[in-house]
Amino acid sequence: MISTNDFRTGLTIEIDGDVFQVVDFQHVKPGKGSAFVRSKLRNMRTGAMVDRTFNAGEKIPRARVERKEVQYLYNDGKDYHFMDMESYDQFSMSVDELGDAVKFLKENMNINLLMFQERSIGVDLPTFVELEVVETAPGIKGDTASGGSKPAKLETGYIVQVPFFINIGDVLQIDTRDGHYIKRV
Repeated sequence: MISTNDFRTGLTIEIDGDVFQVVDFQHVKPGKGSAFVRSKLRNMRTGAMVDRTFNAGEKIPRARVERKEVQYLYNDGKDYHFMDMESYDQFSMSVDELGDAVKFLKENMNINLLMFQERSIGVDLPTFVELEVVETAPGIKGDTASGGSKPAKLETGYIVQVPFFINIGDVLQIDTRDGHYIKRV
């Protein structure tokens, strides 16, 4: 059990049999009445965001989420196939199970599989991934980093807004938390 006073970003808790991760929280002490904790939680199974208010000091069960290192192998058009790095067992996951992570998966990429009560609830990607641009409008001499953006299709099929000077073949660093372009590598 963990107290709501001990909330921190990234903490996993269990509410009504579901696993939630604390995305944001705020301790509020109104002038009248008792203190409370306003929090924003992300359901680890579905990815849905939920706003929830708890009384200050309320005890909530902490979810024990295990991380297992796996390697992404390939996509067969329907499922994504992975290999456990310890036992070398292969398994597959559907697009529904992976959610937005499919936008950033490259073959032979090592990621962490999140397990709760012996069931997979998703994957934990690295914060930044490097992906190659496969399709975009050509850059024009004199274009600078400021002054607009254009769409670029990456090797995974994900489309991101990039500055005008980015060309086909450039490798970009992408933030997996929000899907934004960070820099050219």
